[in-house]
Amino acid sequence: MSRRCALLAWALLGLLRLGEAQKTEAPACCSPIVPRNEWRALESECTQRLSLPLHYVVVSHTAGSSCNTPASCQQQTQNVQSYHVKTLRWCDVGYNFLIGEDGLVYEGRGWNFTGAHADRFWNPMSIGISFMGNYMDRVPPPRALRAAQGLLACGVAQGALKSNYVVKGHRDVQRTLSPGDQLYNLIQNWPHYSSR
Repeated sequence: MSRRCALLAWALLGLLRLGEAQKTEAPACCSPIVPRNEWRALESECTQRLSLPLHYVVVSHTAGSSCNTPASCQQQTQNVQSYHVKTLRWCDVGYNFLIGEDGLVYEGRGWNFTGAHADRFWNPMSIGISFMGNYMDRVPPPRALRAAQGLLACGVAQGALKSNYVVKGHRDVQRTLSPGDQLYNLIQNWPHYSSR
């Protein structure tokens, strides 16, 4: 075998080994989450930590403006946080994660801190995911729905959610129209959904 063929064979074997190593290192389901510093979040003053893994996920909508580009979604995430912190006087944005119509997940309080997305009973035992927009009359685009599903799979893979987690609509746990009629109808078909 020529030297060139030998080098090529070694490189190919190295790539194959690298692929195998990547399968064991990080779950493939974990797509990137836009971290707080990238959307220029205000400093969080939250201190109450969640006890992981959690059994529940509460899905809501912001009922405000939607966004469909990274720039507009970063701005919308800032707007939601500003309202929660400056007007409602919360320690941070109320949601653990926000989903944009750009198909990206934006880190709110993250996996480790108790949200303010439902009531005092549900907040300490659930992750709050909010779709940015109003979904009374329409559903989020497929890329936003895929982002949410990927986030949930990632939560299981990272040990933040139990494998038998239960998805609930915001209206299942609190008197509200959230997550909007159309999004609520849609999440009722998700495999982990239960109104009970």
